[in-house]
Amino acid sequence: MTDTLIPGATGVLVLADGTVLQGKGFGAAGEAVGEVCFNTAMTGYQEILTDPSYMAQIVTFTFPHVGNVGVNLEDVEGFGHGLKEQGAETAARGAIVRDPPTKPANWRADSATGGSDLDGWMKRRGLIGLAGVDTRALTRLIREKGMPHGVIAHAPDGLFDLDALKAKARAWEGLVGLDLAKDATCAQPFVFDEGLWDWPAGYAQRQTPRGRSQPYEVVVLDYGVKRNILRALTSIGARATVVPATTSAEEVLARHPDGVLLSNGPGDPAATGLYAVPEIQKLVASGKPVFGICLGHQMLALALGAQTTKMDQGHHGANHPVKDLTTGKVEIVSMNHGFTVDRESLPDGVEETHISLFDGSNAGIALSGKPVFSVQHHPEASPGPTDSLYLFERFAEMMDRG
Repeated sequence: MTDTLIPGATGVLVLADGTVLQGKGFGAAGEAVGEVCFNTAMTGYQEILTDPSYMAQIVTFTFPHVGNVGVNLEDVEGFGHGLKEQGAETAARGAIVRDPPTKPANWRADSATGGSDLDGWMKRRGLIGLAGVDTRALTRLIREKGMPHGVIAHAPDGLFDLDALKAKARAWEGLVGLDLAKDATCAQPFVFDEGLWDWPAGYAQRQTPRGRSQPYEVVVLDYGVKRNILRALTSIGARATVVPATTSAEEVLARHPDGVLLSNGPGDPAATGLYAVPEIQKLVASGKPVFGICLGHQMLALALGAQTTKMDQGHHGANHPVKDLTTGKVEIVSMNHGFTVDRESLPDGVEETHISLFDGSNAGIALSGKPVFSVQHHPEASPGPTDSLYLFERFAEMMDRG
């Protein structure tokens, strides 16, 4: 952590406080500014880097061996809507790892991506990588001081203007007050009909639900939706119609949905909520079943009268224990959020249904007397591996009751 670059250093991370970490750059050349977080997952790096919820963030992986299973077309989570505006066709702005990515050694590594290695995949998508740094030290720094603003840079010639990078990190305004859903959302409605992955056949096709002659009609408000959320909907027998984040409640209800899903997404829920919350309130008042995930959970809470706050280090990982207070069940879940619902602000009539067993923060709510609920974690990510898929079945039961 010095301003004197070691011989051969081709990548740096420069923090707003002046800290400089250096190592080997990989992926795309260039620089990108963002909030530096850490993720504790041992697998799923391609899913993480393409999850729209990571827009404007630089991800530090605590697991040392990232890239060794290569990349493929099936593990891409985002649709790429609007992501070129932030300088990367993926979602995250950068990736920090301890060991340089090795050649892929997994049967799922797919040359159809234009090359099955992580380094080349990141190059083609404008994503900057930094390897060879002490990721444990960086993780401790984040735990003690919170998620810093930083600039990740890769220069194959090893030439960096550190003063300029420090100034850029200091000048970045951060995620508070930042509406990123407008960049992550789709431009026009579309229908998604791919189901969950099943070995060895791959992704299934939508099936009509048992006891019904037609699929459930679900409208998904896209604040940065992950593909696997849509696959999980399809797998309960839903026809998922994805619509832009700014779609009005009247336009949603004109599609005569059986239910509405509020998707995950990046940025400050209060900022996106300026235009989304009034529409969510109308959807709740309609009596239609409403299911929120991650950012959708936070904005549903705002619509019901609660408040959200910025977290110091956030929750990012695939090994988070969450308790379902309605059943007493503990599940292992995937989380990715830097904002949280203030559980003390939940108004009367809004029940807390899930809590994080790491820190006691809110992880789920339900509206008394109405088919309206949401969770902070990602039930579609299946780290348990299927601990939380029951939430989609719960949504289906609500739609069955009409």
